[in-house]
Amino acid sequence: MLFDLHVHTTYSACSRLLLGDILAHARRKGLDGVLITDHDTTEAMRWVRPGLQPDGLMLLVGMEYATDQGDFLVLGDNLQLASDLDAPDLINQVEDNNGITIAAHPFRKNRSVELALLNKPYVAYIEGINGRNQSGENRLALGLGQAKGKIMLGGSDAHALDELGRVVTNFDYPITGMKDLIKEIKAGHCRPMWGPGHLP
Repeated sequence: MLFDLHVHTTYSACSRLLLGDILAHARRKGLDGVLITDHDTTEAMRWVRPGLQPDGLMLLVGMEYATDQGDFLVLGDNLQLASDLDAPDLINQVEDNNGITIAAHPFRKNRSVELALLNKPYVAYIEGINGRNQSGENRLALGLGQAKGKIMLGGSDAHALDELGRVVTNFDYPITGMKDLIKEIKAGHCRPMWGPGHLP
């Protein structure tokens, strides 16, 4: 099952990707699922019902949360988070609510995650491949993930329609909702890869 786990809509000020365009084109791009991860907001939930869409797309809503130590994709059913959390507090708060956090683009030159934090065992999930990263940044993430035994995910980090599905996470089993997505990630039944028709 191919899931793009890092997608921004126009509810992120930096994105021009309309929610309607995701719904209209994701399946045609070979995607089985999309996780909306707008910056510090779940506003998309006001306009679409998360879950299985009429065309078979599994659409879920998380967020990308910015900390001073780096950015994290946040997955869970309760995303009412305090603002200005540092990374350890964010991870603890999300886990206390049965969610998970994924270190986003951990080696990106202008928005990396602190290396000391990446080496902590409680940072268990990292974005191994990000569609907007330079190839060297992805190589560093994949290398650290393999060396430290992290569970690695992939996402396009799409801000425009042509970027949607560029990088995906391939799941071994179907995803039926947010709880299922979290369960399969925790179990490691997934791997990052380039999306259909895309090359590194």
